[in-house]
Amino acid sequence: MFTGIVECIGTINALDQDATTGTTLTISDCSSILTDAHLGDSISINGTCLTITSFTPTHFTVGVSPETLRRTNLGRLSASSPVNLERAVSASTRMGGHFMQGHVDTVAKILSIVEDGEAKVLRLQPREKGMLRYIVEKGYVTLDGASLTVTRVSDDVIGDGGEQGEEGKGWWEVTLIAYTQEKVVTAGKKVGEEVNVEVDTVGKYVEKSVKGYLEGLSGEGEGAGGGILEKMVGRILEDRMSRRKAQ
Repeated sequence: MFTGIVECIGTINALDQDATTGTTLTISDCSSILTDAHLGDSISINGTCLTITSFTPTHFTVGVSPETLRRTNLGRLSASSPVNLERAVSASTRMGGHFMQGHVDTVAKILSIVEDGEAKVLRLQPREKGMLRYIVEKGYVTLDGASLTVTRVSDDVIGDGGEQGEEGKGWWEVTLIAYTQEKVVTAGKKVGEEVNVEVDTVGKYVEKSVKGYLEGLSGEGEGAGGGILEKMVGRILEDRMSRRKAQ
């Protein structure tokens, strides 16, 4: 478990690929987080939970499975690439971000980067468009292991008001303040590059629970689940109509 508060930016010292042993990453420039390291510890590398397989006071190594390489952007790293690092939470860790597992759901492409004073606004588009249902405005999302607040979302095929919208493609935006830009690797990425994304796990649990509940109702009688949904929608519409009349 992690918080999404990046502790330091490390550097890929070596990336070794072997047909028998798999891929091994060696990461340096991270002595500050190795003072209490142990073999087998979990560590977040660009938001991906991996296991320390060896370490010294100045660097450590992790093994990366083929599934992880397919699911994340780690396979596109090379020697000298910077990476966000965070140790797993402890009983004394302050929860400054949000609970994240280090299980990357997808990658997202940076569509645009716009300066807003000293801040940067990044617009991102997920590889799996179904992930957009877990992205909500003012909610949180993990990008390359950093906990960030969603400032804007478009699920529409044309976009909000038609501006900069791309047909058939949704997106969301996050804002990086000047301080955050100095602490995460995402700020140094360019349009077209990819970031690792972990969505809100709570949203996925709620979705599965509601789906299971409605499927259970449908088993009690034909259309029972659909009837529940119709009642929910009806109540929402009634509430909105009554508010309009009151204005």
